[in-house]
Amino acid sequence: MELQEEMTPADVVLLLGSVPERVSDLVFWLDDTQLRYRHGPAFPTLGSLVAHLVDSGTKVDALLRHAHLDGKTTADVRGAIDPGHDQDLQQPLHEALEDFARVRRRTVDLLHGWGKSEWERTVSDPRGGDVTLLEMCRLVARHEIGHISQIRNLSALLPEPRDLGPMRPATNGA
Repeated sequence: MELQEEMTPADVVLLLGSVPERVSDLVFWLDDTQLRYRHGPAFPTLGSLVAHLVDSGTKVDALLRHAHLDGKTTADVRGAIDPGHDQDLQQPLHEALEDFARVRRRTVDLLHGWGKSEWERTVSDPRGGDVTLLEMCRLVARHEIGHISQIRNLSALLPEPRDLGPMRPATNGA
């Protein structure tokens, strides 16, 4: 049974603000081999999932800032949320996560200042019709939380490194 409770603006701000830290907690310790590991042909790599989340999160944050600061009335929300998969990180993992966290902090600071009228302001999404900024943020939060679950699940499936112990010296009779 799925809970059908709507997220309040405070819920949305809290969730959006927590995404960079949650992602970082899950993947910061991974090395390049683990980030590139593919569980099967239908599965993304952890690196491509993180790249997707960082890229889409940054694009969505830019849409929100432009909608608020520049008064934009159209926003391709779905295009920003789903810019493509199987992309690679364009910079080292820790830098990508730090940049995403910095951009997201600015966006969350902006969202904290919104009143009811701003949350209820409508923008036109060419792929999804008219949505309020609150509905847009709810959609983004659900999308990002879903990817956090994927990252958690995929990282749990990483093969364990095999430690075969110290090399035994070769002996003539064995």
